[in-house]
Amino acid sequence: MKTTALLAALALALAAAASAQATTIALPADGNWQEFTVDNFVAPSFGTDWIDYTDGSALHFDFTVPAGFVATLTVVDNGFAGDTFTVRNGAMMLGATSSVATGTIAGDTVFDFDEALANPAYSRGVFTLGAGSYSINGSLLQSVLDDGGQPLNSTSGALKLNVSAVPEPASIALLLAGLGVVGFLSARARRN
Repeated sequence: MKTTALLAALALALAAAASAQATTIALPADGNWQEFTVDNFVAPSFGTDWIDYTDGSALHFDFTVPAGFVATLTVVDNGFAGDTFTVRNGAMMLGATSSVATGTIAGDTVFDFDEALANPAYSRGVFTLGAGSYSINGSLLQSVLDDGGQPLNSTSGALKLNVSAVPEPASIALLLAGLGVVGFLSARARRN
């Protein structure tokens, strides 16, 4: 009984140490891919959260969307086709990447993020975010299967951020007025 309690305490201590250690990366709004890894053998927690492969620490991508702007966050799988991810802002769930057929290690392999984004065998997620501060992290939701039919629980993926200004209401009103004038002139020309 003491051995069981000792093992349970050791497992809790390892999990606490793993969650205490985290790598934070400032995610630039330049549309360039930033890679993350999942590997339950490398992660100190033995889990399937996004990690920094160099030390196994939990990986968070931080950024701020200024007032008057909107961000598009894109997440994609790569490597073996068939993995999917949950995506969170801190502890709050943003959503999951698209569902795809569970792949195997004998299936498609793509190591270019843009190529994976264009390939329907790879899951992807596009999230629109308003003004505010974000700390994006995630975990493996569905894993490709190894030769024995067991989840591999090891993959990589990437995310990128684009930020653009939100049009002002006056600009939208001017655009709508212009479209109305064009419609009126088009209808008038058809009657003549």
